[in-house]
Amino acid sequence: MDDVRWGIIGCGDVTEEKSGPALQKIAGSSLVAVMRRNGGLAEDYARRHHVPKWYDDAQALIRDPDVNAIYVATPPSSHREYTLMAAAAGKPVYVEKPMARYYQECLDMIDACQQQRVPLFVAYYRRALPRFLKIKALIAEGAIGQVRFVQIQFYQVARADVLKGEHLPWRVLPDIAGGGLFVDLASHQLDFLDFLFGPIVVVEGFASNQAGLYPAEDIVSGAFRFENGVHGAGVWAFNAYKDEDRTEIVGSKGRIVYETFSEAPILLETARGETQFAISNPRHIQQPLLQTVVDALMGKGQCPSTGESAARTTWVMEQMLAAYYGGAHAP
Repeated sequence: MDDVRWGIIGCGDVTEEKSGPALQKIAGSSLVAVMRRNGGLAEDYARRHHVPKWYDDAQALIRDPDVNAIYVATPPSSHREYTLMAAAAGKPVYVEKPMARYYQECLDMIDACQQQRVPLFVAYYRRALPRFLKIKALIAEGAIGQVRFVQIQFYQVARADVLKGEHLPWRVLPDIAGGGLFVDLASHQLDFLDFLFGPIVVVEGFASNQAGLYPAEDIVSGAFRFENGVHGAGVWAFNAYKDEDRTEIVGSKGRIVYETFSEAPILLETARGETQFAISNPRHIQQPLLQTVVDALMGKGQCPSTGESAARTTWVMEQMLAAYYGGAHAP
């Protein structure tokens, strides 16, 4: 492509600051159309963000000849549908994370894009953030020696929007989200570990609903092994007494400790002592990854987050949730 002219399907909250403005700031990229089922909201978004066109019908946006790349920013339940529609129109797709509700949906999306020879990218943007690239660089340069294992400890107080009991947010409705907050948040953590160490090839997990606030699981524990031999384990609880976000990577000569969802300094600990790295995120947090997407579409580079890599993360989560959902999540 000489230029990338984006159309957003589902111009909701995630696109307000994290991604939408970035599409207008990257060289060779522009945002030319947006869509929401509520046309009034689409029109409002277009007005505020200076977007020339708005729609209340996804197919109309996809067919727009001025649009040559599609950004699917809807909840996961419609990711497959819109990706297949975009692929059928021969237009590249950038889809929000998690890639889809189920692993089979991911495979359908990959297959459709391959058949139509259009690229498929997924918004696991930590693969391009300077903060997380620093962690990858420390491991690559041997700062902690040979990596032995990784431990994730993530828990939160039950959110106010689920305590109300009415009009539950879609992120805790499995039919829409593919699971609960584990799927929404742990996907970022697990995908970044895939970026660091490669595919997870063995995984076991347990999921439960302890607080009974919504249909989805509210606690998950799991253990896994990467193809390269690194071991991992994690606990994710969304019914705890306080919030905690901690990932620890332990090697033969030291460890790295970091938070996934904050800008807390990265800790490197070795026999020489402790070093901290304070690295801020950009204002539009998806912009570094979107830059790689635009570069790839213009033939100037590669994007580190593809349909194939994102599908692996969905597969891992699906294995941990399979027993809770009675096998419904099994690929």
